[in-house]
Amino acid sequence: MKLASYRTSKGAGYGVVTADGIVDLTRRIGKKCPDLRALLAGGALAQAEKIAKAAKRVDFRLSQVRFLPVIPNPGKIICVGLNYEEHRVETGRDKTESPALFIRVAESQVGHNQPIVMPPESTNLDYEGEIAVIIGRKGRRIAEEKSWQHVAGYACYNDGSIRDWQRHTLQWTAGKNFSQTGGFGPWMTTRGEIKDAEELTLETRLNGQVMQHATTEMMIHRIPRLIRYISTFTTLEPGDVIVTGTPGGVGARRTPPVWMKPGDTVEIEVSKVGVLVNTIKAG
Repeated sequence: MKLASYRTSKGAGYGVVTADGIVDLTRRIGKKCPDLRALLAGGALAQAEKIAKAAKRVDFRLSQVRFLPVIPNPGKIICVGLNYEEHRVETGRDKTESPALFIRVAESQVGHNQPIVMPPESTNLDYEGEIAVIIGRKGRRIAEEKSWQHVAGYACYNDGSIRDWQRHTLQWTAGKNFSQTGGFGPWMTTRGEIKDAEELTLETRLNGQVMQHATTEMMIHRIPRLIRYISTFTTLEPGDVIVTGTPGGVGARRTPPVWMKPGDTVEIEVSKVGVLVNTIKAG
């Protein structure tokens, strides 16, 4: 099942994405679960699937909605840095025993088919194709062998980075949180559609050219370890997002550097999940 958040002329909503369009859940269970985060917190995925199967027709075509970030109001967005060996090597960073983590804020994200904004303070806007894990069940100090039970699903993510601001200090927060610089979408593919620990392929394309290509087998810290490590210091809640890291091939480490610029189109594709598409515009 695929679940998306979006906006129409009637306001923000969410629903199930099918081959024909979207079955809107907002008007069907919106009072109980007003958004996708609440649906996950309410344990209502099975109800959503039942509604979608019973629907005689879709409520919207994909072209009729403006996609929002998959979870527009996450409690936490925790990102993993240097989680593919090729990327660690190209950055010249030392190996670390534990994952390198940083946090993004909701304001820094946009949805599928929405423009990523290059701020006027910099032209060093870089892409980072990643796989996002959406948490569906609350947990603290989660054991690796139980970690999959806490996963609601997966989405594509572009951890768009303002590189010069990222390097102002040893902390990456500023460069990772400019408004509307990260893409999150197009939808969440639920855990039931993908086998636990199944190898997924991740690819980033800039104006049609492949810039990054990797599989989850190349991760240094796999998803169960990330969930265990992160849940040790904080409680993971439904709707929280873990962005699992980018492979080698980022624009900043190319010769010469390749920066995204206004008019560009960037695509992040994750097998069995979908393709996140964003254009670039000047802020």
